Amino acid sequence: MNIIALRIKERREQLGLSAEQLAEKIGKAKTTIYRYESGFIEKMPSSVLSDIAKALNVSPTYLMGLEDSALITDQIRPIRLKKFRMLGEIACGEPIFANEDHETYIDASAEIKADFCLTAKGDSMTGARIFDGDIVFIREQAIVENGQIAAVVIGEEVTLKRWYYYPEQKKLVLQAENPRYEPFVFIGEELNNIRCLGRAVSFMSNL
Repeated sequence: MNIIALRIKERREQLGLSAEQLAEKIGKAKTTIYRYESGFIEKMPSSVLSDIAKALNVSPTYLMGLEDSALITDQIRPIRLKKFRMLGEIACGEPIFANEDHETYIDASAEIKADFCLTAKGDSMTGARIFDGDIVFIREQAIVENGQIAAVVIGEEVTLKRWYYYPEQKKLVLQAENPRYEPFVFIGEELNNIRCLGRAVSFMSNL
């Protein structure tokens, strides 16, 4: 990984920004951000580098590794925090019960557009860079688009998986991001016990 890729990823995570949020700030696709951060795109246009630096509140020369400090003294701004309801644990593996304890809150960046959060348990979503103990932020919505990561209630238990719904077949597939785990498949009346809590929009890891 080159220095630009490394510093973009490090700075984005320092600010609590998801790749999708950074992509929105610079007018690019989320997949493009991942390609920049992986070093897959080696020659980045200077205009794009400047846009990313501005979105991350650093100088282009910092991203290029030509200076050590990420701070731009004339652009220092406070980090705004917001309290998010913590609704318990969410399974990254077999579904587990999520205790809706509304008295617990997590402080995180106010730029995260979410309604509540849960603690990830297990390793079935490691392919999406969500690991055991990570805090996952959820935006409430009754259904998500196919391929998006959703918090899903199965009976009285909750799991985090990629969502694939086929209404014409009355079929729902919940896909893990770890080849060790088989997908959950629900058909017909089995769907009556399924409820989408919302879409996963960001996560926060312990360093």
